[in-house]
Amino acid sequence: MNNGFFITFEGGEGSGKSTQSNLLYEYLLDAGHQVIITREPGGSEGAEIIRELLVHGESDRWKPLSELFLFSAARVDHIARTINPALNEGKIVICDRYIDSTTAYQGIAGNIDKDIVSLIQDLTVKTLIPDLTYICDLDPVVGLERALNRNIKENRYELKGIEFHQRIRSAFIDIAKTNKNRCIIVDANRDLKEISKSISNQFETTYKK
Repeated sequence: MNNGFFITFEGGEGSGKSTQSNLLYEYLLDAGHQVIITREPGGSEGAEIIRELLVHGESDRWKPLSELFLFSAARVDHIARTINPALNEGKIVICDRYIDSTTAYQGIAGNIDKDIVSLIQDLTVKTLIPDLTYICDLDPVVGLERALNRNIKENRYELKGIEFHQRIRSAFIDIAKTNKNRCIIVDANRDLKEISKSISNQFETTYKK
């Protein structure tokens, strides 16, 4: 058992989730909270090695089932070495992507049977479900343009095509509807400061210590 608070940010490519997770991190630091920020895939030494396999190369480098196992292997290490220790110390943990991305990308968009995804995720995360999840929602056409303009080398998913990313957006909306107790859809087609303010306000109404 832990007494920390676990926040995740989800969304399609270019939706601003990484920016908003960093802004919330800075807000919480300024407010005097003990907080760490991390990411998936990655967030621990072993998981960062696996990340290199997942975010580089051709868009069809891996089949969705292979990706599911790679992400899950990275997540086991990430939870054990980064997330759980911080939560057990009573810290707030902010994670850029987590299990909902696996459900959306490999499960729904990758057409892996939901029972297989659920089984692997149960083995991987056990009971470690986020307390609060922000899903940054944006038209994938706009998001992909933003993402590709960043000129970064980690662009394997950006190269998968618009139909794939439209499925991702629909998947995240469905996830939010199914998990209303923890998921909040964030309109990402707004000014950064306006989005950040709404996220921090929502945190204040949810976080109880």
